[in-house]
Amino acid sequence: FGSNAFGIKTAAETFFGKQPDQLNYQESAVLVGLLQGTTTFNPVRNYDNSIAKRNQVLNKIARHGHLSELEKDSLVSLPIDLSSYSVANQNKGLATYFRTVITRDLLAWCRENDLDLYEDGLRIYTTIDSRMQAHAEEALKGHMADLQNTFIEHLDGRNPWVDDNGDVIPNFAENRFKRTDHYRALVKKYGEDSDSVKIIMERPKPMTIFAWEGEIDTLMSPLDSVRYYKHFLQSGFMSMDPHTGHIKAWVGGINHKYFKYDHVRQGKRQPGSTFKPFVYGAAIENGYPPCYEMVDASPVFQVPGDPPTWSPPNSDGTYGTGDKLTIREGMARSINTVTAQLMQQIGPQNVVEFAQRVGIESPLDAVPALCLGVSDVSIFELVGAYSTFANQGLYTQPYYITRIEDKNGNVLENFVPKTRQAISPQTAYKMLYMLRGGVEEVGGTSRGLSLEVKLDNEIGGKTGTTNNASDGWYIGVTDDLVTGVWVGGDERSIHFRNWA
Repeated sequence: FGSNAFGIKTAAETFFGKQPDQLNYQESAVLVGLLQGTTTFNPVRNYDNSIAKRNQVLNKIARHGHLSELEKDSLVSLPIDLSSYSVANQNKGLATYFRTVITRDLLAWCRENDLDLYEDGLRIYTTIDSRMQAHAEEALKGHMADLQNTFIEHLDGRNPWVDDNGDVIPNFAENRFKRTDHYRALVKKYGEDSDSVKIIMERPKPMTIFAWEGEIDTLMSPLDSVRYYKHFLQSGFMSMDPHTGHIKAWVGGINHKYFKYDHVRQGKRQPGSTFKPFVYGAAIENGYPPCYEMVDASPVFQVPGDPPTWSPPNSDGTYGTGDKLTIREGMARSINTVTAQLMQQIGPQNVVEFAQRVGIESPLDAVPALCLGVSDVSIFELVGAYSTFANQGLYTQPYYITRIEDKNGNVLENFVPKTRQAISPQTAYKMLYMLRGGVEEVGGTSRGLSLEVKLDNEIGGKTGTTNNASDGWYIGVTDDLVTGVWVGGDERSIHFRNWA
């Protein structure tokens, strides 16, 4: 029907903001006319042609006896009401990032099955819960808007992109602009060393930019727009039912129109302490009970290089208090020294094997520092892996399409998740007890959860951060829902200077 509207349902929504069974005669006639020429008879582009075609259709309806002459004459005198015209796109509405992700999967499925996603009237059933999705988007928007203000105040006029020494990276924005399609188009037109490229890069022009308070029309150069957008913190969020594998909510970023990158499955970052439960899980599987006591003291690892040893400090920079504590307390308080001792005793390779069994698919380096979460993973993987603990040790691969039907309602394919018994139910139960320690133990990193969440609800969770303050994580676990969220800069070099 033109205007990116495939099918009568989308056409009715696009041109008139209605469902097909709500269309009146004159609106239906406009859409029928469009079928003979989606550009020629488009009411937005060619209004006079569209109204003439509409009236031809209404005349035919009257000739077939569905309208009286009086009714027909009154309808042909009416204008076409386009006040509700809105072209559907992936930047509007609910679950924008999810719709982009699922479209790629559906296009691949359609190629394999010789179908056209846009023209064959397929019915796609997904696991997303619209109410939970709306809550997730609202929560992320509210928290990220506040956190962005905190970040800008924290920067105090400084640029956020810094190297490992805390020094601002020179020519950062210029180098990032060179990765854009805009820059490549300029180089193709003027040549790489042309002064014209630099002039256009730095020449202000009218543009609409994203802001948490709403879009802003302004004058800004393409280079300055890169600098502007690199100041924004990003986020990703996913919730799933651990028993069915159904993904209930998926928020891939802060605004799909301006930031296309999906931080749920596409993005991978160091998980920090959210990786620690896999170390503890491997230890429990090897016979360590949650009440097993260890001394808060950093172990010494023999490592290649100079210096030849490594001893991890705790988050406060010290190497332990010498106090005794259980491994449940150690995980609840996210004590690095306790986690490192367990890693030393059970071995990095056993931790890698355990993490991969429960659902981590990304490559993991079997090195001592893995206990502190140095290998990149995605939210998608972490939520799936934690769900194994909540599902009696049965790993259920997260999924979001349940079935596809043709336009007549015939089922073309039912989808079921892949499952495997990854760990024993006993180990899974103990890990839930360990995760609840973050809420229940004194000094637990999840003690700050709101009373609303904790009231009459068994809940566990794990925080995670990286040393340079570039990544913040939280994974929360209840009986029937596991949720993961990540916050950080667009790149690892963009971050708070510290966690204080």
